[in-house]
Amino acid sequence: MYLKTESEVIFSKLYIPQTHYELECVRPDFIMLRVIARNLIMWSRIRPTCEWIESQVPEVVKNGISHLQDDMDDMYEMDVEALVQAYVNIVAGACISLGLRFAGTRDGNARDLLYNYALYLLNEIKPVSATSGTAFPRGISKFVDKGTLEMCLYLVILSLSVVMAGSGDLQIFRLLRFLRSRNSADGHANYGTQMAVSLATGFLFLGGGMRTFSTSNGSIAMLLITLYPRLPSGPNDNRCHLQAFRHLYVLATEARWLQTIDVDSGLPVYAPLEVTVKETELYSETRFCEVTPCILPERAILKRICVCGPRYWPQQVELVPEEKHWWSFGDKSDPFSSGVIHVKRKVGACSYVDDPVGCQSLLSRAMHKVFGLRTLGESNTLANSHRELDSDSVDHLVSTFSSDPSLIAFAQLCCDKTWNDRSDSDFKEFCLQVLFDCISKDRPALLQVYLSLYTTIASMADLLVKTDSNVCDSLSISSLKVALAYNEAVTSGRLASSGGFVQSIFLASLGKRCEEILNCSTELKINLRNYLTSEAWSDDHNSKLQKDTILLSWYLKWFSVPSPSIIRAAVEKIKSKFNISTSAVPLLRLLLPSTHISAISEIDRVFFPSNVTIAL
Repeated sequence: MYLKTESEVIFSKLYIPQTHYELECVRPDFIMLRVIARNLIMWSRIRPTCEWIESQVPEVVKNGISHLQDDMDDMYEMDVEALVQAYVNIVAGACISLGLRFAGTRDGNARDLLYNYALYLLNEIKPVSATSGTAFPRGISKFVDKGTLEMCLYLVILSLSVVMAGSGDLQIFRLLRFLRSRNSADGHANYGTQMAVSLATGFLFLGGGMRTFSTSNGSIAMLLITLYPRLPSGPNDNRCHLQAFRHLYVLATEARWLQTIDVDSGLPVYAPLEVTVKETELYSETRFCEVTPCILPERAILKRICVCGPRYWPQQVELVPEEKHWWSFGDKSDPFSSGVIHVKRKVGACSYVDDPVGCQSLLSRAMHKVFGLRTLGESNTLANSHRELDSDSVDHLVSTFSSDPSLIAFAQLCCDKTWNDRSDSDFKEFCLQVLFDCISKDRPALLQVYLSLYTTIASMADLLVKTDSNVCDSLSISSLKVALAYNEAVTSGRLASSGGFVQSIFLASLGKRCEEILNCSTELKINLRNYLTSEAWSDDHNSKLQKDTILLSWYLKWFSVPSPSIIRAAVEKIKSKFNISTSAVPLLRLLLPSTHISAISEIDRVFFPSNVTIAL
């Protein structure tokens, strides 16, 4: 009735003993039930941390447990057994609460915490591992019977399996196998403990990995009845808990399993997914990756599912988080069609079963075989021994993966015999790589984009060594800046997109090359100084002066240099308010925020030459 109500009134009535006298008046297993009930009421306060579990323990119990190893006379004056009994039952109750709170979520923090407590209790019964936490109190097995420790251990194990339900976690499965193989010399191997191990194993592989637990009110009630902290002593032991109730966990399960099916072959395939869950009181909006088949989060927090990865075409399923049960089988409103998403494999890509690494796709092998994607600067002997490329093989390859006429024509151009006589081997290798990228992404339009960007930088480099050039304006510089800005916005997440069209590394290299070209010219620095001081801009049609004008316009556009009047106003403002004895770059950066730092450094050298001399 009061589940998840956060009622302080009912919470205060479920009182945990705070003194030695009160501990002796309440059975330890009843204290465990009170801890579970209190936490189910204060549902939102449960945290998967060791500090939260220790906060459930009263101070009188903490003080007594902390002095177990001390030789103190007053230890004999108190009932140490009552303190230890209360401690292990409170910890077990907190672990059960934690398991119910994170049932079916596979939360990593809850899993690690419960696993550490399970190892701690197991080592207290009989040391088997040296990996348990050092923050836990030692030596409690001297003051409590093994039966109580065994019961608390298996309750923690059950809680751990509830959290990882349907996951088939290998580490937990190893622990369950070890507990299953224990004999009576290792602990109390009775019917109740064996039943707990079998139940935990069933939870771990719930529905063959296709089902998991829900955290709705009804599901939590069913799980609490199933995990009632009283293990039977035999098959006919129904004194404290009817054993048939152990099967009620079935009513708490949900089929949140998701499988991806290849739309062409109709066969199940592995595919990477990006899952987005909404913000909760425990964490902010989070994105994580899964590989199908997998179990999805609950409907109350599930926000988005994206098919990602380089081998399948991306698709996105937007959801509205709702406090409802998972869609039933055959529900027409189910966006996953009863746990299935159909995916389309990209051209030339292999499935993850056939090619786990990603280097044996049909397209990759065909491109390397037909085009010979090797370093084109090899010796003539290797080049002559390499198979000659003919237009027939190119037509066959490209027509296999794409019917676009522009790609076929470009491939024939790359493999033409007259092309092999050209000295520009770097450009030929670039063209082959671009052709591979366009075919693999099935985007023929990218061919012109790549070539335009490449030839823009090549023309800029030619202008430095030649007086004549076909580039007469800065429009290409603006296009490159737009491409770089778009790519930066996509990679940083400021722009919602499935990914950039042009490779990020290629764009970054173009930007770096452009800066090198503009910063390597000494004449350009002189022209920039004249422009900033006197606004000198040559209109002469002389080829030499026209070249200088083009380079200067590129520099101003690329580094976002404002007009000389704005720069002089900023300089006057700095000189009037500050006595600059060092570099004025920080102040110029504040007044000219959109200007590149390289241009700001040049402005500093022009208008504050004394500071540069002092710095040198």
